[in-house]
Amino acid sequence: MSSELPLLLRVARGEIVDRPPVWMMRQAGRYMKEYRDLRDKYPSFRERSENADLAIEISLQPWRAFQPDGVIMFSDILTPLPGLGIPFEIIESKGPIIETPIRTQEQIDNLTPLNPDECLPFIKTILQTLRQEVGNKSTVLGFVGAPWTLAAYAVEGKGSKTYSNIKGMAFTEPQILHSFLSKIAEAIAIYIRHQIDCGAQVVQMFDSWAGYLSPQDYDTFALPYQQQVVRQVKETHPDTPLILYISGSAGVLERMGKSGVDIVSVDWTVDMAEARQRLGKDMKVQGNMDPAALFGSQPFIKERIIDTVKKAGKGGHIFNLGHGVLVGTPEDNVRYFFETAKQVDQFI
Repeated sequence: MSSELPLLLRVARGEIVDRPPVWMMRQAGRYMKEYRDLRDKYPSFRERSENADLAIEISLQPWRAFQPDGVIMFSDILTPLPGLGIPFEIIESKGPIIETPIRTQEQIDNLTPLNPDECLPFIKTILQTLRQEVGNKSTVLGFVGAPWTLAAYAVEGKGSKTYSNIKGMAFTEPQILHSFLSKIAEAIAIYIRHQIDCGAQVVQMFDSWAGYLSPQDYDTFALPYQQQVVRQVKETHPDTPLILYISGSAGVLERMGKSGVDIVSVDWTVDMAEARQRLGKDMKVQGNMDPAALFGSQPFIKERIIDTVKKAGKGGHIFNLGHGVLVGTPEDNVRYFFETAKQVDQFI
């Protein structure tokens, strides 16, 4: 019976329910004292995300505290890159650093196919344990980066405000970039399938940097590779819902809907009613309250929750923030957010 399945999974598959399921992007993390204490003890981000025991504990911290309808695996979008032959480090306060950025066809030809069992053995332990821990009370979400964003990190070698290296490659040697994007798409599809096999019930793909592309470049360098990933995953796992999130996506919202995913996660710069109109009645949505609203008073938070849920309308909506929960957000306000969202059908 579908009523035995967790609420978020039922909505992601198209069921109409009494209230939208609710979780938060970055709900495991720096706003929680419990997480900061653990971070002080284990300062390496990669250790926290790649040591199964630590990643399980961090993933479950918000679950124990707030009982969200979705529990997302604590991870990083760059996690699979070393398995392709692209090592990286994460420097505290600087972010990811790739010492030898990918700039030539020869480097791309030398990349190795992804074998998750071999290079990411912790993923199976994390996802299987999360499924056991939450049972059918919550949906376990997997977590990957999209091809354009992973390529951008690999070509830039670090975070960027201009993306001049990868855009330079796109505009002068597009064939090199296309071969790289296709290889990454292949690897991400393998990685998503692996996560599903290990217990992920829904997988969210983050194309964090695709919002910095012009629409025509999005159509050339981001969309086809999102489609490649979705197509390859759906060939083997047609029933697992996929979510796509892009920050700063107002200009490419309709294009996101063409990716083949089941759910478009809308950032907070778009009015939710307009987003639903632009995406069409058949596309399910996630989002999209401004994370900064959680710094407001509780009556204000309640007002914003009701407004977002009303605008999203009945059915096909997973309630979330329009981006990750911010550092310094009061934990009491996060608790209030979840409590109110779970009772929202009483206010509407």
